[in-house]
Formats: sequence, structure tokens, C-alpha cells
Amino acid sequence: MNQIAASELIINSRGAAYHVNCRPEEIANTILTVGDPDRVKEVSKHFDKIEFINSHREFVTHTGYVGNKRISVTSTGIGPDNIDIVLNELDALVNIDFETRTLKENLTSLKIIRVGTSGSLQAAIPVDSIVASTHAIGLDNLMHFYRFSNNDEETSILQAFATHAQMDNITKPYVFGASPALLKEFVADIHHGITVTCPGFYAPQGRVLRLGLAQPNLIDSLTSFSFGNHCISNFEMETSAIYGLGKTLGHHCLSLSAVVANRISKEFSKDGNAAVENLIVKTLEVLGRG
Repeated sequence: MNQIAASELIINSRGAAYHVNCRPEEIANTILTVGDPDRVKEVSKHFDKIEFINSHREFVTHTGYVGNKRISVTSTGIGPDNIDIVLNELDALVNIDFETRTLKENLTSLKIIRVGTSGSLQAAIPVDSIVASTHAIGLDNLMHFYRFSNNDEETSILQAFATHAQMDNITKPYVFGASPALLKEFVADIHHGITVTCPGFYAPQGRVLRLGLAQPNLIDSLTSFSFGNHCISNFEMETSAIYGLGKTLGHHCLSLSAVVANRISKEFSKDGNAAVENLIVKTLEVLGRG
């Protein structure tokens, strides 16, 4: 088998993937991703036991147990570019032999669940609620650097969105769906909808400070889109990259978001930390039953 060169997969002196600083035995097959490094300990404080604590730059990972369920939580930082690093290195940890630098014969499918925050794009999805992303539309360009394929539903959603949004002068959107198996586990008291992933926080999400917008009707365009029973429920900055890379690599992915802002009602959560804590507890309760 072809050996992966040292310049392509960087393994540090202790045999760990360079950015996430984890060895293969130090991550679980169920992984929660959070953007904020400080949020890792807010998840792992609910663990019954912590086995490993690793960190490098903005990437912090805690691995432990909730009951008999082994779980890792790792921070990604903000944006699709960081997801590119984390998803590829998590996949490498389970599917590449670090001793021989060759692909393993039997591949492992991880469960990867984003536990993050987002802004609602529908008046009926209030602040402090939870959204599970049925699909993710990427306004970033990450997945265009990879070879991938879409199923028929994804292709139809993408075509409808491209016609509706008319964003050819800014970006070429892409779309991927969530893991159906994971999605059906998160239904109680949770909104479902399409999530849009943006490559920035200000103009890419329709915010105006000092600079004008190249796409001044962005919010209205996203809010008014529908496809069958699907509408765009929220937007954030990681989900499309997680769904795209995860699905293409053969992993099961789901994005769960605490809504901290409603861009239609112009509201912001009075206690975003409590909203995130509620999401963390609910997520761990569901996973602990699995």
C-alpha cells in the first residue's frame, strides 16, 4: 500500500496528529465538536470519568465516559477552515495506521455531533431553542477543493437554492444532509431545518457595521427559501464543512445548535450560556441512552 508522506500527515514527537494533538487511542468513536475551547470543559464536567486531556493551539480534547458510553469532546475554533483540519485529523486517527502511514483495511465510521450556537432565520424559532440541521448549505468554498457526490435530494435542494438565492457573483453553494440515524435520535423539543454555513460573521451573515453589503437582501433571501417541507432555519459557521467532509469520509454527522440570536425579531438571548448548557445536557442524555 502507498505510504502517506510526512509532509501530508504530520505526526508529532509523541505519535499524535499535529493540530489536535491526540493519539489514536485517545479519542472515542463518538465525538462532540464545539467551537470555543472553553466549552470543552463545560461538556466534560458532565462526564463520570475523564481519561485523556489534550490541547494544542485552539484545539482542546477531553475523552471520558458518560455511564458506559465513551465520548470525546474537541474544540474546533471558528469556521470551515478549522473544520477541515479537525475532521481530517479525526478521520486519520481511526482510519490511518500511524506506524506504517498506510490506510487501514477496515475503516471506522465515527459519530460526530456539533454542539454549537447559531442565529435563527425564522420568527417561529425563538432564542434559547434548539435546532437540529437536516441539511447544510455551504456558502464557504471548502468542499469545492474535494471530490464529492450528492444524492438526488441534495442535488434538488441545491438547484432550488441556487435559483432562489442568485449568489453566483459571490459564491458557489454546496449542500449535504445529516446522518438520518443520528437525526432521528434528536426530535423531542427540537426544531429541524436547513442550516446555512457562512464564511464570516459580519457581511457573510448580513450584518452591517461600516462596510456595505454586496448581497444586501441576504437575510430575506435565506428566510424566504423553502423546498418541500424544508426551510432555512438558522445559520452559523461550521455545519456544511462537517456534513460535507464527514459524509464524504464515511462518518455519521449531526449539527445541533442553541439559538442565541433571532435575526428576524432582532432578539439576542438574555443568557446564552444557559441555552448552551441546556443543549449540552440534552445531547449527553440522548447519547448516554445509545
